[in-house]
Amino acid sequence: MPALYGGIERHVEELSRGLVDLGQEVFVYCRPWYAKDRKSEVDGVKLVYLPSLKSKHLDAITHTFFSIIHASFSNFDIIHIHGVGPALMAWLPKLINPKQKVVITFHCIDRKHQKWGFIARTMLRLGEWCACRFSDRTITVSRTLHQYCSEAYDSMTQYIPNGISAVECNSAERLKEFGLEAKGYIVMISRLVRHKGVHYLIEAYRTLKERSPEIIKDKKLVIVGDSAFTDDYVKELRDLAKDNQDIIFTGYQSGEKLAQLFNHAYLFVHPSESEGLPIAVLEAMSYGLPVLASDIPENMEVVSEAGLSFENKSVGDLVNKLEKYLPEEMYLEKIGARAKDFVIENYNWKDICQEVSGLYFDLKPERKFSEEALNII
Repeated sequence: MPALYGGIERHVEELSRGLVDLGQEVFVYCRPWYAKDRKSEVDGVKLVYLPSLKSKHLDAITHTFFSIIHASFSNFDIIHIHGVGPALMAWLPKLINPKQKVVITFHCIDRKHQKWGFIARTMLRLGEWCACRFSDRTITVSRTLHQYCSEAYDSMTQYIPNGISAVECNSAERLKEFGLEAKGYIVMISRLVRHKGVHYLIEAYRTLKERSPEIIKDKKLVIVGDSAFTDDYVKELRDLAKDNQDIIFTGYQSGEKLAQLFNHAYLFVHPSESEGLPIAVLEAMSYGLPVLASDIPENMEVVSEAGLSFENKSVGDLVNKLEKYLPEEMYLEKIGARAKDFVIENYNWKDICQEVSGLYFDLKPERKFSEEALNII
């Protein structure tokens, strides 16, 4: 914290802040290499830094191991683990300190991600099983995952989705750094990993620009994000775009700069092949930005109500949908306005934090929190 990239990181940051506001004491375990400015506390959330083996396969699991050892010997009521990879260690706190309660949030079926080999996928499948077997309560962030856990592991999870906070961002000053103008670009915001489908979007944009340049006009394509131990894939993407100066890679962005990139885009495209419940899509909608997403079930939970979709993995259908919708500025504005109302009503972090806090109270009813927190719950 503060989160630089990644859906789970942003989820944990927002949840932690919200729980502090509800009167709970929250500790978040952090990796030293991640932090640009190492702080002991952010917005009332206490930060604990423990090492990891920084590699594609060992970074998360080694950090989880050290963190759970530390947390299990600390006087914590609840250990909350995020993700099925770290959930491989869910048995450990039960072994060391059985009085502690373990909550796991199942964010995504990570084994479907193309960056993992056979052994890693096997371990992630085992992590799913651990998430459903060794926790006192398992949270799923989408209805699709809730159904998956029920069918695959006969596990009754609690559905509590990802969320968004209401945002205001009027300035467009930071766009100049990338040669952009308000409403002059299509944007995708994501880690650059293959299952996010960035290559489909680049191919579709290039195809449409060649086939119907009058549709694209002066609209640029902006890719916000960078490698997550996926340097080869990032090189592949840059090679795909190297002959087109209108395809812009900004790298990781956060804070005001990221807010402006969201707020002033013309259209947000999310061509992912696999998700839990995409925070980037929810965030885009919270800015009133129209979203065009692949039609995987996790995306459709959101965009079927207030967005647009295309056939997953189909460059041809993505081209057709861009060709259809890009000229319809008034229609896209209506879609964006409806999307903003929808996510604020259904995916508000304040409500989500209250649900999680209520779950904690159910697990540890003997704990006495502040009167203010009890009144809010």
